[in-house]
Amino acid sequence: MLALLIFFSSLAWLQMFRTQEYEPRMLRNAHQIATVVNLTKAALQHSDAIARVALLKMLADEENVSILIREPTDQVTAFGQSDIENRLVKEMVKRLGPETVIASQVNQESGLWVGFKIERDSYWLQMDPARLQPLGGSAWLTWLAVTLALSLSGAAIMAKLINRPLKRLSLAASQVREGHFKASELNEDEATNEIREVNIGFNRMAERLAKIEQERALMLAGISHDLRTPLARLRLETELSVADPETRDLMAADIAQLDEIIDKFLDYARPEPTDLGPVLLCGVLSRCIAPWRNNPLLEISIDVAEDLQVQAESVELGRVLSNLLENARRYGQSPNDGITRVEIVARVHEGWVLLRVRDQGPGVSEEALKNLTQPFFRGDAARTSATGSGLGLAIVERSVQRMGGTFSVFNNSAGGLMALMKFRQAHSPA
Repeated sequence: MLALLIFFSSLAWLQMFRTQEYEPRMLRNAHQIATVVNLTKAALQHSDAIARVALLKMLADEENVSILIREPTDQVTAFGQSDIENRLVKEMVKRLGPETVIASQVNQESGLWVGFKIERDSYWLQMDPARLQPLGGSAWLTWLAVTLALSLSGAAIMAKLINRPLKRLSLAASQVREGHFKASELNEDEATNEIREVNIGFNRMAERLAKIEQERALMLAGISHDLRTPLARLRLETELSVADPETRDLMAADIAQLDEIIDKFLDYARPEPTDLGPVLLCGVLSRCIAPWRNNPLLEISIDVAEDLQVQAESVELGRVLSNLLENARRYGQSPNDGITRVEIVARVHEGWVLLRVRDQGPGVSEEALKNLTQPFFRGDAARTSATGSGLGLAIVERSVQRMGGTFSVFNNSAGGLMALMKFRQAHSPA
C-alpha cells in the first residue's frame, strides 16, 4: 500500500509537471520555431543569390537548420501523433499561415520539417526534432522504473520498521501464553511514543500475571495443607471411634473420595511446567500400570517400542496416563463380563509420537462426546455409576497442551472410547 501510494503520488507530480511546465514550454518552443521560419523566409526573400548561399550555410552550421527545395513528389509523414503535438501544429500553422505543412518525415528522412512558400517556390525547412520531443520514450520508462524501485524499497523499509515492534509484541504475548512471564519483557525505551507506551503497559500486565500465578501456587499449597490435615485426623478418629465395621468403612471411603477430589482440583490448577525433556514412554507406562497389575477386573495390553522417547515432563505424563487408566476403569467395562480391557499403542509419524489409549466399554453419546474435556462435566453413565469430580479428561487435555502436544477423544468404530495424543518425538543425545 505504501508503494502504491508513492507510485500514484509520482504520477500526480508527473501530471502536474505536464500541465504547469512541460506543455507551456512546448508551446513557447513552437512559437520560437515559427519565428525562426518567418525570419528565414524574410531573409531568403530580401537577399541576393550570393548572400542567400552564405545564409543557408550559416543556418546549417550554426543553427542545425537545413533549407531544401520542396517537390510535389515528396513522400510526407504528417507531424502530430498525440493531443499536445496536434496543438503544436495548430499553433505553428496559425503563426505561419494556412499553407504551412508540418511533417515528421520527408522522403523517409526523420526530422521536424516545416513546409512554406516564397512566391512561387516551395521550400522545406528541416530542424532538430528534439525541440518538440514529447515527454516519454525510454527516458520516461527508466525514470518510472527507478521511481517504482525506490517506492518498493522505501515501503519495505517502512513496513519492516513498523512490523518489528509488532513481532516482538507477538513473541512476548506467546511467551506469556506459555507461562514464561520473565522472558516476555519488552523494551521500555523505544523512540516512538506509542510503541513505548504499549511496551510499558504490556510489561506491567506480565508482572501482574506473574504475581497472580505466584499467589495461585501459594494458595494451592495452603489449600492442600489446610484440607488434608483435618481429613487425616478425621480418618483416624473414624477408625478409632466407630464400632460398626461397615459404617467405618463407608466413612473412610467418603474421606478417601474427598482426598481424591482435592488431588483432582490441584492437578487441574497446577502451574505449567517449564522444563520438558526426553522421557522414556515405556518407563512411565510401567509405573502407571503397576497399581493395576493384580486387579482381575482390569486388563491392560501395551504395544510401545522399548526405546521410544517423547518430549514431555515425566511426572506430568504419568499423571495423564493415570487419569486415562482411572477413567477407563470406571466407565470402560465390557457389557459382556464387566472386565475393563485397555489397549495402549504408540506409533511414530513425521517426528510426532501418536499415543492411543482405548477401552472396550459402551462409549458415550455424540452429544456428551463434545463436552468430555470440559471441567466438571460427567456423562449420564458417570452420574449413575461413579462419584468423581468430572475433571479427569479436563486434566488430561490441559496437561498434554502444557507439554506442547494435542489431545482428542472419540468413539472407536469397533466399540469403546479412544483417547488420541500427539507428542513431539525426542532423541537421546549421541
